[in-house]
Amino acid sequence: MTEKIDLNKAYLPSEEVVVREIEGEIVIVPLTSGIGDLEDELLTLNETGRDIWSRLDGARPLAEIVRDLEAGYDAADGLVREDVVGFLQELCDRRMIVAKDRDKD
Repeated sequence: MTEKIDLNKAYLPSEEVVVREIEGEIVIVPLTSGIGDLEDELLTLNETGRDIWSRLDGARPLAEIVRDLEAGYDAADGLVREDVVGFLQELCDRRMIVAKDRDKD
């Protein structure tokens, strides 16, 4: 079982994936077996997913990223947070992102 997404944690792309931009789309490619095996091995991000992915720097807590995104999207209260958490939970389940371990810094 993977960890549950926590708004107080910072996340970053896993070292077990490679990210490539192909014809304007971001494609996440697992480097090892067992990564991304829920449905497909590859994951292609739409524009919103790309916007979220680009902010995963391992430095800022997710709550701060959600606030930034809420300022840029015209959406009902709580919808951006719900969508971001759902998207990141999928990436976490696929082991494509990891929480930054602040104790190692």
